[in-house]
Amino acid sequence: MKKIHLILLVLIAGAIAVLLTFLKTASTYDTVDTAISKPGKFVHLMARLDKTQPVEYDALKNPNYLAFTAVDTLGKSVRVVYKNPKPDNFELSEKLVLKGKYQDGTFECKEIQTKCPSKYKEEQAKGGKHPDAVKIK
Repeated sequence: MKKIHLILLVLIAGAIAVLLTFLKTASTYDTVDTAISKPGKFVHLMARLDKTQPVEYDALKNPNYLAFTAVDTLGKSVRVVYKNPKPDNFELSEKLVLKGKYQDGTFECKEIQTKCPSKYKEEQAKGGKHPDAVKIK
């Protein structure tokens, strides 16, 4: 084999190793059942706030304690405990991305990302046009 072929093989092997590393760290959204089946393992859970259940939060008593019930896309619910201040737009959010672990019957959340409905959806529902829409003649 020529030197150039060996160098190319080494580069290709290195690229494959880098891709495999990224695949292992890439995260997908889990369901409540998946989180329950992996107790103590860090997962990303896509869910929504169950507005029929009470939200425990008292900013005066303990601003770093939030407890609520979340429902995943399959309809399975889980009790969530978040030991940080309540995120902005928490009650208004359409979806929540919960990052944490399932332990002892609750999902211990370390981070919450709120996914709010787009303001453009409201305008389109009212018959308005998207502000970035271009009229073509």
